[in-house]
Amino acid sequence: MALTRDDILNELRRIELPDGPNLADSDMIRALSVDGGEVRFVIEAPTPEAAAALSPVRDVAERAVKSIAGVDKVSVVLTAHGPASKPQTPPPDLKIGRHPTPQQGRQPVAGVKKIIAIGSGKGGVGKSTVSSNLAVALARQGKKVGLLDADIYGPSQPRMMGVDERPKLNKDDKIIPPVVHGVAMMSIGLLVDPDQALAWRGPMLMGALQQLLGDVVWGELDVLIIDLPPGTGDVQLTLGQKTEVTGAIVVSTPQDVALLDARRAITMFKKLETPILGLVE
Repeated sequence: MALTRDDILNELRRIELPDGPNLADSDMIRALSVDGGEVRFVIEAPTPEAAAALSPVRDVAERAVKSIAGVDKVSVVLTAHGPASKPQTPPPDLKIGRHPTPQQGRQPVAGVKKIIAIGSGKGGVGKSTVSSNLAVALARQGKKVGLLDADIYGPSQPRMMGVDERPKLNKDDKIIPPVVHGVAMMSIGLLVDPDQALAWRGPMLMGALQQLLGDVVWGELDVLIIDLPPGTGDVQLTLGQKTEVTGAIVVSTPQDVALLDARRAITMFKKLETPILGLVE
């Protein structure tokens, strides 16, 4: 009597799988063919990991089919339907927005020779554009440059610099900033979901800035450029009072209203005893 597909499937039903039904009823048998005494079929697992676990089952199935009367040769191929699952890299475990830790006076940032703050009296005047272009220009001149996006509510440097990867952590749980165009860049926009709105009061902003300065491995830098949020608020005050800032650059547009706000920004930096390096219009 000639062999049939049902003869093979009935034998495969005798093979129980560790996590469910028998092999024949598991919906993993593909391309089953019977040609005289030669039998071929494929065991298709859902993932490569599942296929690796089913390797002993493939061997059992091959021996079982080969034991059927009339079978001379058996070919069993074990494969996977989909690609290997990618390991999920967890985001840095940094509690962004905690209250600031006590600090006496202005402190330097480890490894950073000079800090330049880029500010403006109002938004939309090109401050972030100046910050990113200045950082890249200095890097092309051979300087070791860092760029910190301190605009907590509206971080734009990830888009300006073309960075969307999550930063990694070193063995001390410090954040390693991504390097792009020769610039080490860090922004809170790399640590939170792009659609997440940050509704923080002043102390939370102060703590976040303190973390972005102190919990990031900036390395040895000739200059760290800080892209400030517009206006004269908590971030600007915290930076000027708690960090040794080399100088500030104020960005404005020619309109009277923008220049009025730029004057206020200049006045604030003077009160913080931060030298004004220039005005970009």
